Amino acid sequence: MNNDNSYRIVTQLRRWIADAAPGAQLPSSRALVDQYRVSPLTVQKALRVLVTQGLIETRPGVGTFVRLVRTSRPADYGWQTAALRSPMTNPQTVSTALRSAPNDVIAFHSGYPCRELLPERLVRSAVGRVGRTETVLSQPPVAGLPELQQWFAQELAASVPANENALSARDVIVLPGTQSGLSSLFRALAGAGQPVLMESPTYWGAILAAHQSGVHIIPVPTGVQGPDPSQLERAFTESGSRVFYSQPNYANPTGAQWSGQRGREVVDVVRRHGAFLIEDDWAHDFGIETEPRPLAAGDDSGHVIYLRSLTKSVSPALRVGAVIARGPARDRILADRAAETMYVSGLLQTATLDVVTQPGWRTHLRGLRQQLQSRRDLLLTSLREHAPQAHVEHVPTGGLNLWAQLPEGTDLDRVVRRCETAGVIVASGAEWFPAEPTAPFIRLNYAGPNPAAFPEGARILGQILDNRRG
Repeated sequence: MNNDNSYRIVTQLRRWIADAAPGAQLPSSRALVDQYRVSPLTVQKALRVLVTQGLIETRPGVGTFVRLVRTSRPADYGWQTAALRSPMTNPQTVSTALRSAPNDVIAFHSGYPCRELLPERLVRSAVGRVGRTETVLSQPPVAGLPELQQWFAQELAASVPANENALSARDVIVLPGTQSGLSSLFRALAGAGQPVLMESPTYWGAILAAHQSGVHIIPVPTGVQGPDPSQLERAFTESGSRVFYSQPNYANPTGAQWSGQRGREVVDVVRRHGAFLIEDDWAHDFGIETEPRPLAAGDDSGHVIYLRSLTKSVSPALRVGAVIARGPARDRILADRAAETMYVSGLLQTATLDVVTQPGWRTHLRGLRQQLQSRRDLLLTSLREHAPQAHVEHVPTGGLNLWAQLPEGTDLDRVVRRCETAGVIVASGAEWFPAEPTAPFIRLNYAGPNPAAFPEGARILGQILDNRRG
């Protein structure tokens, strides 16, 4: 706009506005046209610039006025310190896994699959159909739509041995995503101030939910085979805990999957202590070389509380999951959910059910398995070639992540910062430990956008690790 007529008008009107009182009315557009001998379009262009700069405001049908500029002053929220008192735990910032990132970075940090890995056509069709049904005006039951409850029950029942009691749809409580379900489980099964056993490392969201629920976390070391049953036995005995949170299938962040034998041994320990095992089957739909083996399928006595999420596999916009529990535990969990959310949106439930009952859903999952394998292998190959210092002990047979250990003495925070400066976002492994990290780790997600950039991302990571002491 430099040196044209509108620039001349803006410059002169700015001088006029500087001397005018707030709320003063500017000459009409017609008067400005006559005054500056320009076209109405030029005047409108100049006024739009002044509006954008916050100097004037237009009132349709009334005129254009000098904008009142309010003087800002520092806000004083000091009174809240006394009102809030000390927090139960130190407030945490948003996890790296939830951060959004610009398109020009290599994103290894996200906890969600990228758009290309989602059943977009199925989701769009389902949302369109749901909008034409009575669901848009209906209140669903507190425990969830019966049809969706039945679907979750049948999904788990497919793995139940013939000699076990059958699951009932009544055992299912539909959730607005399993993250909120974790908070309910910790409150309902343990309660504030009580100990909860938790694998270490484990899902950062479970750690956060436990802290916010006021329970006391007791870390139990775990590895590529899962937790040592003798260590779990000791933790139950010493802590008196009655709850153990775990991810037996494709654990976040390690990708570990327990063997059938290890799963039976862990459940036996839980039973001996009259306790609950919270089985978080978050990656049920992300098997690559194996199938998930839910522990809940082999338990009909109510010891295993089963969580199943659809948010990552269907769409992050359809936050729907379920908890399956039997006996009084189910009723206590439902009471907590009713107090927390009353019910889950019927629109979300119906759209999700539509997606997972379409013939194309199984076709999508078969294709997803192949895509995840290709991405996992590409990232592994890239790391071995360009960043061998990032050691991946276990190649996951499912899930979305690689868990890489960095050399001893690595300044992890510095590596993460330097990676981001270079256009690569990685997640510090410290977020996945409920206690002190045992070594410097990073979690690398292979389900993010632009897998063609994986080799370049690994090359940048390798260079930064080479210079980590510099």
